[in-house]
Amino acid sequence: MTDTIQLGTPAVRRPRTPTRQGQGYFIRTFGCQMNEHDSERIAGLLEADGMVPVDRPERADVVVLNTCTIRENADERLRGYLGALRAIKSDRTGMQIAVGGCMAQKDKDAISARAGWVDVVFGTHNTHRVVDLLDHAAEWGPITEVLDETVSVEDMPSALPAHRRSSHTAWVTITIGCNNSCTFCIVPAVRGREISRRPGDILAEVRQLAESGVSEVTLLGQNVNSYGRDLDLNGRRPLFADLLRRVGAVEGIRRVRYTSPHPKDFKEDVAAAMAETAAVCEHLHLPLQSGSDRILAAMHRGYSATRFLDKLAMAHGMIPDLTVTTDIIVGFPGETEADLAATLEVVRQARFDSAFTFQFSPRLGTPAATMDGQVPREVIRERFDRLVALQSAITLERNQRLVGRTVEVMVEGPSRKDPGVATTRTRGGLTLHIEGRLDPGAYLDAEVTRAAPHHLHGSLRP
Repeated sequence: MTDTIQLGTPAVRRPRTPTRQGQGYFIRTFGCQMNEHDSERIAGLLEADGMVPVDRPERADVVVLNTCTIRENADERLRGYLGALRAIKSDRTGMQIAVGGCMAQKDKDAISARAGWVDVVFGTHNTHRVVDLLDHAAEWGPITEVLDETVSVEDMPSALPAHRRSSHTAWVTITIGCNNSCTFCIVPAVRGREISRRPGDILAEVRQLAESGVSEVTLLGQNVNSYGRDLDLNGRRPLFADLLRRVGAVEGIRRVRYTSPHPKDFKEDVAAAMAETAAVCEHLHLPLQSGSDRILAAMHRGYSATRFLDKLAMAHGMIPDLTVTTDIIVGFPGETEADLAATLEVVRQARFDSAFTFQFSPRLGTPAATMDGQVPREVIRERFDRLVALQSAITLERNQRLVGRTVEVMVEGPSRKDPGVATTRTRGGLTLHIEGRLDPGAYLDAEVTRAAPHHLHGSLRP
């Protein structure tokens, strides 16, 4: 019998000493940067309780699945993974399985009903209680705790201990939640309304990260342009542009990135801060979603294709060597060939450096899931292929313009395909491969020698 804590139950934070010394944990993360950041915090909490990471679930005493509900086929992927874990758990006495994240927030009852071998189900608003919940489940049996209210500022992911994958890069949450009403998106339902962290808390975290050796930070928010609108600091509201400048001025921070802005809220003050702050990278991720004004209106995006292109032109005019990436959805309900043609035309004019392209997948709980005019899957796939072909050609052309240029890169580590090749990243966010073994976190000058559709090749400058 699953013990479900009533919504709104206070999070009791009792004093504790590590109780799981030497036990192993394994975390599988599905989804976006927010989920990755949450997983780092979950790992930090588990390690504070004495646990150590292991490389596969078969060796783990605790397995945590941090789920996503945005990506296509997320439900099927989770069910498949839970099925595999059921067999592992049957052979491993005392093993616990926890499911958290956006899908747990949305589908808590379904997960508990279909997967009785799951010990803990927790949502996006109570990540900070994962250890308490595991303790409760060990003593009393399976538990579900999914809170409707948003977490307090003190319990935001960035306020928790972390185990970061990288010693030189870090995520920093500046807002959680979203106040927009995009008809295809479940985020407001599972992440709640927007809450901004105080700028002093953000800067204190960035300074601490810099002192620990981090040189690149990425500021996270569902809509970073909305940062500070809910804060009142002595009669004024902090602006995202001000925060960019202040973070970029922290000693030891060489690169500042952020994701994601909303086109309707992206303004000249942010572009100016990007241009004037040396540490802020020349990379803008500006989600288009569709180039059809009719579809944009149905999506509740709050801008037209012309307005989007105007903002993009403004950014290019103010920020030299700007790299622009985007998100595009194909097959939104009611989309016609004319709508797709409008999207392809915007892609031709915008000339994005790359795009994250998605086939529309209805998400229960969103208005788009029940809209008339659902597009057949085979039509969506064919339209998707045309979009990808166009953008791939543009991406290759954009990459080829860099051949022969010298660019600053930061070493991320060895390539996943070839340990004798180093993977590095430009300030514009492009992947550049260099022969040899290089120290992760090092900043180097490299000459671009060859362009491929999705990455670059280069050699070190003497």
